[in-house]
This record gives sequence, structure tokens and C-alpha cells, in this order.
Amino acid sequence: MVLAALAVAGCGGDGSPSAPPPFSPSPSSTPSAALPTSLSLPGVPTAQPPPQSTAPPLPQARQVPADRVDAGALSDAYRRDVSVSADGRTVQVFSVSGGCKRASAEVEAQSADQVLITLVTTYYPASGEVCTEELFAVPVDVVLDAPLGERRIVLEARERTG
Repeated sequence: MVLAALAVAGCGGDGSPSAPPPFSPSPSSTPSAALPTSLSLPGVPTAQPPPQSTAPPLPQARQVPADRVDAGALSDAYRRDVSVSADGRTVQVFSVSGGCKRASAEVEAQSADQVLITLVTTYYPASGEVCTEELFAVPVDVVLDAPLGERRIVLEARERTG
């Protein structure tokens, strides 16, 4: 009985399939000029984050062995790959960027046996627009005072507001 009712519901009075009802958009899918395109606050300037630059691959770079990279302080969001240029003075690491966040790196300290590099994620608060939350790895370079040689690299991460 239920199957018969369902079969008839999809048919016209003469048993032929009925035409679907005409489409009428719901209010939420109707474009409206009255809807805001950004979430700006009165009296708060809109600051756009600067464009993210990415370092090109280092020519003739070599991978720093994993046993010479201490990345224990990094979250899983960060890649642990580190390369060094042929002259040993430029080190390429991966910071994170995305949405209102921009990536960079800084050499914090250099000694005879290690180099401390901070992966910096600068957050530019979205005063006028919505920011996405996805993050992606961005290659960034730092320049050392002396060639890396056999020194160990210690990576840490920090966020700051731009």
C-alpha cells in the first residue's frame, strides 16, 4: 500500500511522470547587495597582510642530516627538512603561512657547535575580512655569520602579531 502511494505520488494523474516543481531559491541562496562582503568594525583600520614570499630552492643545496637537526620544540604543523647552500652560509627551513599569517625565520644564536633558528609566524589580525585557518609549509632562508659546517641546527617556533 505504501509503495503504491509512493509510486502514484511521482506520477501525473494519467500515470506519466509529473514535472518537478519550479525552482524557487531559498532566501539564503539569493544574492543580496545588502549582505556585507567583509566584517569590518567601525573605527578599526583594515590591514592587509603583506604578500607571502617563498625562497627559491637553493642551488647545489644539500640536505642537513636529520641527526643534526633538533626540531623537538616544533608542533606537527612544521616540516623538519633543512638544507644548506653550497657555501654553507644560507640555510633553508620551512615555516608556516596561510590566511592572515605570514612566515619568516630568524637566526637567534650561533655558537661553535649549534645554530638556533626561530620559525616565525606573524599574525595580521583581520579587522576587515575573514581569514582562513589552513596553514601550509613555506620555504624561508636565513644567512649565517659563518658556514654551517658540522654544527647542529636547533629549530623553535614563535608567533607574533604584525
